[in-house]
Amino acid sequence: MSSAVDLLVKDAELLVVDGEREIPGGWVAVTGGRVTAVGAGGSEPEASTILSASGRLVTPGLINTHHHIYQNLTRSYAPAVNGTLFDWLTTLYPLWAGLDEEAAYVSAYVGMAELLMGGCTTSSDHLYVHPRPYLVDAEIRAARDIGFRFHATRGSMTRSVEDGGLPPRSVTQSTDEVLADSERLIKAHHDPEPGALIRVALAPCSPFSVTKDVMTATAELAERYDVRLHTHLAEDRDEDTYCLETYGCRPVEYFEDTGWMSDRTWVAHCIYPNDDELRRLAAAGVGVAHCPSSNMLIGGGTARVKEMRELGLPVGIGCDGSASTDHASLWMETRGALLLGRYRGGPGAMTARDALDIATRGSARCLGRADELGHLRPGACADLVVWDLHEVALAGALSDPVEAWLRCGPARAWTTVVGGRVLVERGEPVLAGLRDVLRDHERVARRMQRGV
Repeated sequence: MSSAVDLLVKDAELLVVDGEREIPGGWVAVTGGRVTAVGAGGSEPEASTILSASGRLVTPGLINTHHHIYQNLTRSYAPAVNGTLFDWLTTLYPLWAGLDEEAAYVSAYVGMAELLMGGCTTSSDHLYVHPRPYLVDAEIRAARDIGFRFHATRGSMTRSVEDGGLPPRSVTQSTDEVLADSERLIKAHHDPEPGALIRVALAPCSPFSVTKDVMTATAELAERYDVRLHTHLAEDRDEDTYCLETYGCRPVEYFEDTGWMSDRTWVAHCIYPNDDELRRLAAAGVGVAHCPSSNMLIGGGTARVKEMRELGLPVGIGCDGSASTDHASLWMETRGALLLGRYRGGPGAMTARDALDIATRGSARCLGRADELGHLRPGACADLVVWDLHEVALAGALSDPVEAWLRCGPARAWTTVVGGRVLVERGEPVLAGLRDVLRDHERVARRMQRGV
């Protein structure tokens, strides 16, 4: 074994293998992009490269199940920050009409760098405005350039304001355009093999932005190609009203009627299902991307995470970060999940380990990858994070490194490893092109915000 180990991360204060096993003083060995062994101090193998995690917590990489990366081009846009969800969207849609391939690439590159710095090793992204072609391809190119594990979701909007929806015509497409490009992207980029860095899912934006035939045909296409499905669901009270007036039923019933009630589906937010709807979602195996900061900033309620998990729903973390939240730190979202869970249900409703489990194993279940992501058992993809908290913040935190990780922050990723490759080292991204991309990002953002 000693001659075969590529990377050894050793001397962790605590190595969290998964939700059942933690190893004080632990180490993890990596070969060929996979975890090959874990153990306690004193039994380490020899390795080509050794990373010291002395005094630090090591966890599986966090997994982001809901994002809109391109929106980091319009972060904290002053005219929109204090509106409702629908106000916020209608203000920004005209700006997003300026999205092109360069904008999609630079926003994805910057967004993935930010995610890596916050301990995220796998992210989905929900790109649903398509004023020009090949935007998802540009995002995938950025992920490949970085070496990031990426689930691109081909979003869509077909119901413009002229058709009774919210978005302007400039960011919508026809049903035929959506379906043809969805099929093209699957064939061009989706990798179904174990250990894949790039996968594609299909993701009509929401019940109020696409027509019923798009929802139904997309579910059929996902079934044919065995890819996953994603959308927003039950995010806002206005959605209940819209679905009742337009379809004569509540959002979850409409969701079920269009063929989406399936274990290949995960949905964002899911704040307003009633008790019966929640049980039906659980029975079908539908996953939920819980987005704590977005919920708090928009002020529209939050998912009933404790009840969902008790029913068996896969619940993961979504940063929704470049949208209303304006950041892309999975550590912040995991801490937010801890705080919101306790705020809703009392101090026994959520622990730091519960929140970590949601951000790792729960998120992996949402993406259909519980076998190889979200844990550090031998055979898993070698996606891990060595966490750093300043010694001042940790002073006095002597009894529980996992609780201290979320309670005594801010924490940052000291080292982030994806597939055995170090992409953040000593807190900084190891990305040669980042400076140039940041310069291009600022130029594109100023153009989209019309000279701000």
